[in-house]
Amino acid sequence: MFGNYLIGLREGLEASLVVCILIAYLVKTGRKDALRPIWMGIGVAIALALGFGCAVEFGSQELTFEAQEALGGSLSIVAVGLVTWMVFWMRRTARHLKSELHGRLDAALAMGTGALVATAFLAVGREGLETALFVWASVHAASDGTPRPLIGVALGLATAVFLGWLFYRGALKINLAKFFTWTGGMLVVVAAGVLAYGVHDLQEADWIPGLRNLAFDISGTIPPDSWYGTLLKGVLNFQPDPTVLQVTVWALYLVPTLAIFLAPVGFASGKGKVKVPDEQGSRGSQPTKAS
Repeated sequence: MFGNYLIGLREGLEASLVVCILIAYLVKTGRKDALRPIWMGIGVAIALALGFGCAVEFGSQELTFEAQEALGGSLSIVAVGLVTWMVFWMRRTARHLKSELHGRLDAALAMGTGALVATAFLAVGREGLETALFVWASVHAASDGTPRPLIGVALGLATAVFLGWLFYRGALKINLAKFFTWTGGMLVVVAAGVLAYGVHDLQEADWIPGLRNLAFDISGTIPPDSWYGTLLKGVLNFQPDPTVLQVTVWALYLVPTLAIFLAPVGFASGKGKVKVPDEQGSRGSQPTKAS
């Protein structure tokens, strides 16, 4: 459940921050007339993300077992690729996010209502589709027959929306670079588990060999239905009887990706702040310099 909460929080906060910057800029510059098309674009993006998630979930239920496993495994690998790109992109561009969004918004204001809707849609839609796919893959991997994974995601998204509102009101100051660095690192650990589970799905679909070639089996020591087995599965997508290929792929992804992501080289130069003005024009500063 914690792993899914982290996904909802990390992904949701990115989208909330984008919305916060767009809305605050329009309010501060006296362009409240442009808020309606912005909210329209945001609404369409959210609807598209929800629709995509529902289509993947309910569409997969009509498939055979082998087809379900093949689809689940393939989408899990795609989701891991997207979330890996996203965490690196956010760490690299966090301090430039505000100026980039302001530039797009200025251009959209000059072009009219349709451009404003498109700007908001594209800014939030990408985050929404990435979130929907990775949430689906993570819930699929961590599913234990209970609604806890979905509850974790919902709580994470709710927390992200609340934090976004606090940013907008200038009531919360946080080092965003450190936040995205540490949550991004934890998300890489979660992604490694999703990737390993995706490989297992492809093995069950008979797309990849080695399903019976287990690396180890500690089901007797850590029963999957025990509270600690459930906790490990919910947080790390832990499996007590993984195949050799699963363990190999997990290690080959996690170790170099985490080492590169947490390396300070290339991220310590430059200082920047994300300033979020509230409706009265006051501003809350969030330093975004990575330490």
